Amino acid sequence: MAEKLAISTPHAPAAIGPYSQAIRAGDMVYLSGQIPLDPMTMEIVEGGIDAQARRVISNMAAVAAEAGGTLDDCVKLTIYLTSLADFGIVNAVMQEFFKPPYPARATIEISALPRLSLVEIDAIMYLPTTQ
Repeated sequence: MAEKLAISTPHAPAAIGPYSQAIRAGDMVYLSGQIPLDPMTMEIVEGGIDAQARRVISNMAAVAAEAGGTLDDCVKLTIYLTSLADFGIVNAVMQEFFKPPYPARATIEISALPRLSLVEIDAIMYLPTTQ
């Protein structure tokens, strides 16, 4: 059984419940869902889905860096949207942060997210341990 290591950085929002920003288990890092909270103010960013998607991915990048990786190490994303009408905007923002080969992904429309955010994304990263 792989040892579990909690990952935490002040450059992403603190957990707002009983969970870790990420957990590393062996070569895998599981990033908890990020909503568009500014890590300094812990308030949802203003500016609609474009600004919120950028903040979410920036938060994910901060957690990935603390784990010793980058967004390029993500192998799976799950995107939660309160409106699938925002799908195209989120895709465009993702292309600014991710490059091919893109992570596998699922996108789900849900009725509500914490703090009335419009988007939440969680991720799985593959970070091989140093030999």
